Amino acid sequence: MFHDSRVKQQIESPEILLIEDNLGDKRLFEEALKESASKARLTVISNGIEAMQFLQKNDPFSDVTLPDLIFLDLNLPKKDGRIVLKEIKNDPNLRKIPVIILTISKAEDDIFYCYNEHANCYIIKPFEIDILMQSIKAVMHFWFHIVTLSPKKEQIHGRNN
Repeated sequence: MFHDSRVKQQIESPEILLIEDNLGDKRLFEEALKESASKARLTVISNGIEAMQFLQKNDPFSDVTLPDLIFLDLNLPKKDGRIVLKEIKNDPNLRKIPVIILTISKAEDDIFYCYNEHANCYIIKPFEIDILMQSIKAVMHFWFHIVTLSPKKEQIHGRNN
């Protein structure tokens, strides 16, 4: 294996934003996070409008920490996940945050659209609960233990002062 286990995890307590309106999927995600023994902090938002308010730090979210990783469902109330993806990737302050599409849509148009809008990964939710949980854990392991993520803007500016 190429990964050196002696390398310290780059992010001690990663921030994850789950944008998902399905209560059952939210619970499964939380359970997968617990089972992975991750120190990640999870924020769950259930609609697209609130997700963008959170990410743009608009009231009531002015003091939030931006996530290190976003899991995004496509079929959201108030603002569709496809629009949320496009807005994230068109915002210079957000575009470096990896966005993992986690959806039931198998439509080739959706897959093409998401990658065209710079989604970092497209996962079709499996119907088997254990496979969904394994997928979530594998994605988190990949992004937090193998990949080197871009530092957040405030981390770079904080070091320069």
